Amino acid sequence: MQIPITRVQSSDGTPIAFERSGSGPAMILVDGALCSRAFGPARKLAALLAQQFTVYIYDRRGRGGSGDTRPYSPAREVDDLAALVKEAGGEAALLGLSSGGALALEAAASRLPLTHVVAYEPPYVDDEGVRGGGSHEEALAERVRRGDRASAVTYFMKDMVGAPAPAVFMMRMMPWVWPKLKAVAHTLPYDAAVMTNFSIPRKRFASIATPVLVMNGTKTDTRLKDAARAIGGVVPGARYQELAGQTHNVQAAVLAPPVIEFLSSVREPAGKWS
Repeated sequence: MQIPITRVQSSDGTPIAFERSGSGPAMILVDGALCSRAFGPARKLAALLAQQFTVYIYDRRGRGGSGDTRPYSPAREVDDLAALVKEAGGEAALLGLSSGGALALEAAASRLPLTHVVAYEPPYVDDEGVRGGGSHEEALAERVRRGDRASAVTYFMKDMVGAPAPAVFMMRMMPWVWPKLKAVAHTLPYDAAVMTNFSIPRKRFASIATPVLVMNGTKTDTRLKDAARAIGGVVPGARYQELAGQTHNVQAAVLAPPVIEFLSSVREPAGKWS
């Protein structure tokens, strides 16, 4: 059965495409880089979580069926989430993966009316500010400016994610994958901007009042583990959890149970949107 696609208008007029499934308390899934409703983990997760929640999956601005009003700013992506939360009835939980986890935490720090936030491996891999994380944003933007989408995706996969060159080459040979990645390559600088030079905004996150669960896999990059633990220590009252056997590409069937348990825990008052 095809799920109806709807659009909500963000505060700057940008249309944001989303799908809704299930019933129960509202939960919005926030994708990481290059992912969308049609490409990535959102639909598998939604199928599992919709048994207990009303699940919203959406295209972040610039992707899929959503618009892309310029100039970009992370604050506008928070506004997109605010519009979705309003559509969901005035409050919702957020589940963010990778840079989507960073965006979900920023939404909580912005005082959106959120019941819970779950962040899986926000990639704050330059937490000490010594590895030049900020240069990634400009490197991606320069490739996008000259129209070289393939180079932007390759730089992201090889130089930022650390995928071996042969793996990136093989990905380029996959006609069911590579064109989808190139189609949203222009949004890679957006994700880099969300990541605040890939360093945890400690003062910002220390102001979060929403209940937060931050997780990582036991088989993931050590830098991602360190970042998740650090966030767990910065956000007041945050829970921290490791998922056995998981990497950054977490399996939906492993991620869903702790998410359900956390969101089913005692609800705190939603944060105030201001």
